[in-house]
Amino acid sequence: MNSLPDRLEAGSPYPLGATFDGLGVNFAVFSANAEKIELCVFEPTGRREIKRYELTEWTDEVWHGYLPEARPGLLYGYRAYGRYAPEEGHRFNPNKLLLDPYAKQLHGEVRWTDALHGYQVRSRREDLSFDRRDSAPAMPKGVVVDTHFDWSGDIRPNTPWSDTVIYEAHAKGLTKLFEEVAPQERGTFAALSHPRVIDHLKRLGVTAVELMPIHAFVQDRFLQEKGLRNYWGYNTLSYFAPEQSYFAGNSHNELRLAVRRLHAAGLEVIMDVVYNHTCEGSERGPTLSWRGLDNATYYRHVQDNPRYTINDTGTGNTLNLEKARVIQMVADSLRYWATSFGIDGFRFDLGLTLGREEHGFNPGAAFFDVIRQDPILGRLKLSTEPWDIGPGGYQLGNFPPSFAEWNDKYRDGVRKYWRGDPSMRGELAARISGSSDLFDRRARRPWASVNALAVHDGFTLADTVAYEQRHNEANGEDNRDGHSENYSRNWGVEGPTDDPAINDARQRVMRSMLTTLFTSLGTPLLLSGDEFGRSQGGNNNAYCQDNEIGWVDWSKRDTPEGQALLAFTSRLIALRHQHELLRAPSFLHAEKLPGTDINDLEWWDEQGQPLSSDDWNNPEGRALVMRRARQLEDGRIEGMTLLLNASGDAITFTLPAPDVPRTVLVDSARPDEDAFEIGNEYELGPQSAALIHWVADIAEPEAPAETEAAPEEQTA
Repeated sequence: MNSLPDRLEAGSPYPLGATFDGLGVNFAVFSANAEKIELCVFEPTGRREIKRYELTEWTDEVWHGYLPEARPGLLYGYRAYGRYAPEEGHRFNPNKLLLDPYAKQLHGEVRWTDALHGYQVRSRREDLSFDRRDSAPAMPKGVVVDTHFDWSGDIRPNTPWSDTVIYEAHAKGLTKLFEEVAPQERGTFAALSHPRVIDHLKRLGVTAVELMPIHAFVQDRFLQEKGLRNYWGYNTLSYFAPEQSYFAGNSHNELRLAVRRLHAAGLEVIMDVVYNHTCEGSERGPTLSWRGLDNATYYRHVQDNPRYTINDTGTGNTLNLEKARVIQMVADSLRYWATSFGIDGFRFDLGLTLGREEHGFNPGAAFFDVIRQDPILGRLKLSTEPWDIGPGGYQLGNFPPSFAEWNDKYRDGVRKYWRGDPSMRGELAARISGSSDLFDRRARRPWASVNALAVHDGFTLADTVAYEQRHNEANGEDNRDGHSENYSRNWGVEGPTDDPAINDARQRVMRSMLTTLFTSLGTPLLLSGDEFGRSQGGNNNAYCQDNEIGWVDWSKRDTPEGQALLAFTSRLIALRHQHELLRAPSFLHAEKLPGTDINDLEWWDEQGQPLSSDDWNNPEGRALVMRRARQLEDGRIEGMTLLLNASGDAITFTLPAPDVPRTVLVDSARPDEDAFEIGNEYELGPQSAALIHWVADIAEPEAPAETEAAPEEQTA
């Protein structure tokens, strides 16, 4: 450190961030409105600033300089000078140490103090006041890193979208209670690729692990004051640095090795990313990075009153993806994770926000164009939440091609059907056939619908059949947070019970819902732990429960009920992989197969009769039959018939023609039975689903030969 020079060399405006070239480090940071930016260098503990350099070069609104002899491990931050004029959108305050938006590793964490704010928190002038205290002691510092890693032997699985089965997991919560992992590795990136974890994922049959946010994030002050923690991580502090608390050791290669091992096992890794807002909150939030570097550029502001940030995200601020440099930051971040960490895809939290322009959501927004044309990002799996809380904030089905979308209509429709709601036949049929009403446009495919029964936000699958009310008391918000309507049913008792009839019903309904999920067209997503009945005790908003409430309880897997549900779920996923009809790559439109009177998609009631308009709208109609069919290469016809009975009584189904040998592959009321043959009738138990398979030679009946017309008929 003592050998550092007294001034910077000119350096280069590209690439942004701190880049080590073997001889020194180039620093480059964007600000269109700053008047001066200083680079601050700290000694290895991060407590004391030892050098300060002015970045004298400003090229294309990028401030830059080169520090000879600097090495990886160097700790740094920035101070930005300019106008403090909140009414005009400017909040420069050089007393606040700023984290580099491109910092690839962080040292330390945010230690909450009022000095982190650019204004005097207790001033009567509120955020129009100016705070002169140095925030550096409370700020994490950026760390210069060497990102080289040998990916030469890595082979990405590149699983086709139509074959994909996603497993949503929390990087810490998945393994924190997994006793087969060494104690020091539980809850870390190292544990993600532990052989026992991979064995479980392979047995289950999923093809991709979707990790909840692993970008570095802050621990919210209001949660810490209540003795809670930000568990989910949707409050990003750095878009380039992994969350340090998820490492068992000190090297970022721990995450790279985990991804590489998952790839070797045929599993893709998808990241849940939060580019709609940052951890700096509203105009009354702290000044940690973007706000201090260029508040007017990075955030959207109220028109004609830029003192205030637009809050389309419910978190206080909204990133301004109409600005080229903000789009660049997001694209650079995505590309960095894809290339440096081998990530196979991204799920965009509140993705609608990324397409917001002055007059609302635009599926042709610049951000989408940039991502879709990118030679790296355009080839990855991209999915999104098609909503936020701003005006016009629900756009399910309206994203551009190449994006899949989380389909909440699927989740809600399936839940309502299986709890016995009236008039659900039509809605369920639309959802299990791929939601073509939403997605069949612009050459999109069924995989564009990401179908889930449960995700991190809401009840787990087991809680969906055990609770009718949320139980979020542990969150400290008087049970007022989280969704008030979960479309759930407790089947007689709220929460756990020893009643065998209720427990049998709950297990059966879970199996029926899982059968529905894995026989639906679209991309199935399974919440980690749902395969063996994990519960959160009725908490449907465990964002602040970094404890046994939020973590996956693997002891459930070892119970008889857990083992049975895991085996059943694995069986369903295996069937999906074996039979293309369960994952058809294109939408089916009830069109006749060549040379037959069989349609590729058909619907009946329990009597084997086509459904009339009255039948579809019958509020008491609880039974539904769906058949998909396709022509095999040898000319035979293969069919899959799904029987659904959401009523409280057993129903005998008359199966529609053709009269061919049929095999029941799975029945949620008879989970332990192997495949067995049946005739043209089948009794299905209450709240149950069954999948039936057949293959046969079927030819369309020949039309009667035409007789020669009489002369007068020919004349006519």
